[in-house]
Amino acid sequence: MSLKPSELILNPDGSIYHLNLRPENIANDILFVGDQDRVDKITEHFDSIEFTTQKREFKTTTGKYNGKRISVLSTGIGNDNIDIVLNELDALVNIDFESKQVKTDITSLNIVRIGTSGSLQEDIPVNSFILSTYALELTGTLWSYQVDSLRNEALENAFVSHMDWLEKKSHPLFIPCSDTLFSKLDSNVMYKGITATANGFYGPQGRILRLPIQDELINEKLTDFEFRGLRISNFEMETAGIYGLSSLFGHYACSLNAIIANRASGTFSENPGKVVEDLIQYTLDKLTN
Repeated sequence: MSLKPSELILNPDGSIYHLNLRPENIANDILFVGDQDRVDKITEHFDSIEFTTQKREFKTTTGKYNGKRISVLSTGIGNDNIDIVLNELDALVNIDFESKQVKTDITSLNIVRIGTSGSLQEDIPVNSFILSTYALELTGTLWSYQVDSLRNEALENAFVSHMDWLEKKSHPLFIPCSDTLFSKLDSNVMYKGITATANGFYGPQGRILRLPIQDELINEKLTDFEFRGLRISNFEMETAGIYGLSSLFGHYACSLNAIIANRASGTFSENPGKVVEDLIQYTLDKLTN
């Protein structure tokens, strides 16, 4: 059965609605960044550029680095944007735009996030890198889908109990990164841990400016959480959506973060641009090695 035009929305030129991309425009290896300006900071390392486009905050450039075809895509901020990006990328490789039908042979993409984040652990300093072995979904986005295959009830229950989690909040999910990409991207310079994904930057991440928040101890509780050797390393706004939707679709995902703040010690990097640039170079070299 063909997908309805209201569900698979295409632009007049045949590109997918938000990303403004056609299937031939993307590589199988895709780097995600939040900031559209960071796309050029990555692709300036490329040997060649074959395609670039931008619509709203979604900028995509495809080219080659060390002979490998790579796309770089800016997602903007938050799991709501990740929902758009993952669904439209999957459509680009797994739905026939002519027949509007799902393809018989499904393609799996390799998706690596290069992000910035704040550490929750005092021993993970600013200017370091974190590889997210798990993502902790706190936003509720994934519960719009059938998530039984993502459930880790032992971890969920331990977290809910430790946090004294408010029942009115979305129930947490823990999603692991791709084993394949972990093996490719890991090294002794990487800290590892659970990356918590919040649905906001201020109250949801325990920041208080003028408004009181529901749980003023949320960061301390997150820092103290431990389950079978796993601890929560950092807080950001995209990784859980990337891991969860990639897993459901059958894509491979891994998230790398440059640590520019340490919430436990209250410190901030004096040169955040350099640590991001170092992580970009690290990721490109690991992907093409």
